[in-house]
Amino acid sequence: MRGVHDTEAGPSSTVRPVRRDRLAGGVFAAGVVVSAFLMFWGAWERRWIADDGLIVLRTVRNLLAGNGPVFNAGERVEANTSTAWTYIVYAGGWLTGLRLEYVVLTIALVLSTGAIVLAMFGAARLYRWRLRATTGTVLLLPAGVLVYIAVPPARDFATSGLESCLVICWLGLLWLLMARWATPTPGGDGSLPGTGQILATAFVAGLGPLVRPELALVAVLALAMLFLAPGLDLRIRVAMVAVAGVIPVGYQIWRMGYYGLPYPNTAVAKDAGGAKWSQGLEYLGNLVSPYLLWLPLLFLAVLAALVLATSRDAVGLTAAVARPDPRDVRATLTWAQKLLRTPTAVVVLFLGSGVLLALYSLRVGGDFMHGRVLLPPLFCLLLPVAVVPLRIPDRAELGNNRPTQVAGALAVLWLGTVVWTAAAANTTGMTEGAVVGRSGIVDERAFYALNTGHLHPILAEDYLDYPRMRAMVEAIANTPNGGLLLPTPSFDAWDVVPPPEPIPPGGAGHTVFFLNLGMTSMNTGLDVRVVDQMGLAYPLAAHTERLEDGRIGHDKILFPDWVVADSGMVDVHPWMPGYLDEDWVAMAKTALTCPETREMIDSSSAELTWALFKRNLRNAFDYASYRIERVPKYEIQRCDLPMPPPRG
Repeated sequence: MRGVHDTEAGPSSTVRPVRRDRLAGGVFAAGVVVSAFLMFWGAWERRWIADDGLIVLRTVRNLLAGNGPVFNAGERVEANTSTAWTYIVYAGGWLTGLRLEYVVLTIALVLSTGAIVLAMFGAARLYRWRLRATTGTVLLLPAGVLVYIAVPPARDFATSGLESCLVICWLGLLWLLMARWATPTPGGDGSLPGTGQILATAFVAGLGPLVRPELALVAVLALAMLFLAPGLDLRIRVAMVAVAGVIPVGYQIWRMGYYGLPYPNTAVAKDAGGAKWSQGLEYLGNLVSPYLLWLPLLFLAVLAALVLATSRDAVGLTAAVARPDPRDVRATLTWAQKLLRTPTAVVVLFLGSGVLLALYSLRVGGDFMHGRVLLPPLFCLLLPVAVVPLRIPDRAELGNNRPTQVAGALAVLWLGTVVWTAAAANTTGMTEGAVVGRSGIVDERAFYALNTGHLHPILAEDYLDYPRMRAMVEAIANTPNGGLLLPTPSFDAWDVVPPPEPIPPGGAGHTVFFLNLGMTSMNTGLDVRVVDQMGLAYPLAAHTERLEDGRIGHDKILFPDWVVADSGMVDVHPWMPGYLDEDWVAMAKTALTCPETREMIDSSSAELTWALFKRNLRNAFDYASYRIERVPKYEIQRCDLPMPPPRG
């Protein structure tokens, strides 16, 4: 009789867990598909390429043309913040031969959608490990990823042509790899992933500074965890350092010798080391307040705390090893080392990274684009709750008891998050819309959609409908001898300062001096030099002092007199516009003879020889910190140069 009962009970006891597993797996898979679709569709519905995104394509055009990774041929200026993004787009353009705008759009959609999937798989790995002994059915529901997708800037910058899609995809990939590194493979023998997994994770982490410079904060912390974790012999640690550093360190040496700077020229132009806390806090409010973003973050924080409080301690903080006597320093260090390779440490890593990235962004004053630079910190903070577990009690457990109450509370918090996402997804964040407000922050996509007349400005030609652009193309066509193009208050005219005679065969070439580098450079040939007054692609402007009260991201303005002097155009009236001063141009020419300034300019414009490469390598940090006065007269005084005679 006993054997019969055992035989009858066996199948029913195994069928139920199998059904629960299938249900849980199906719900998670459906959540991944729905979330990925929402990200893809949301990005597609708001597809566009920003003017700053077109700047990247100018560099890629030069790479494809054999001019090197430069913005203007013959000038070694790194005008793109993300090295990795530049070369990914270059590879896509070289392999496919398609228009670069379409290459960017495709890659951006894939990376943005992939980031959501990676985030969900990483969080699911950690929850499955923590809740591996939990009875009942545990459903992993999308949560944090829905919050991220619902924030309009997240969808705006998914396809902006900037590196935002690559940044969140790198964060998602590193999150998944670190989660796998810290937890045993489900269904295995309980052992942690081995050397291959560790080296792959170290390699991906090492790429952080090339994805975006400030991601070095995340990369260093992740690599420190990998390096200091227990159970690794010296050979593995050495190999880890080698695979993590071979590309970023090699590129850094090349960058300093080739460009003469230790970081992209954009960091010099924007003084990325400066502090503007008040502007940064205003930028934070500009993102959080319109969407009540604190509300879903609060819901998810309470939900995560409730899960931690009601699940068994499987993370190893106390179970891995008993905490030693604090007076035993060696034992305490060993205990702390063992804690590094735990899921809790991984969660702390990304939460801490999110806070550090946010603090850095706030310190430099944020950005002029609504929400953009706070998207990576937000993504980091949401990774641990990308999905959240909801335990459905067995039928026998249902009732007025703790498991049922906990399940109900979790369901309410999750539903509250979902309701917020539905409301926030269709919210207009900035009341000013496409107008630049007093804070200097603007809804960039709406701004360019309005000013180009295209709902989805993607191609470079779409920006010909932006003020002054068609007039610029016409001015270049009408001046075959070349010249310096200066914008006028009129939207349909440019001033052209001609080159001195004799004009060389084929003309002296054109230089365009305008703030919007992307649309200008992508609607002109590579033989046209395009420079800007804030210095993203113009070292002379980048090395001026920052204006304390200037608009964030636009707080350097070089007077056009400098460009007349630098370009060698005619510097007297009436060939020069009346608003330019002959004496200022003469003083700018004198100021450009300052030995220190000349050396800084030559670092990126002189012929690159081995001697110059070595000099750049030695002096890159000095060149990065070098600054000149915006007013030519003051610059002459700073350099102790003789003042040129007045022209009257």
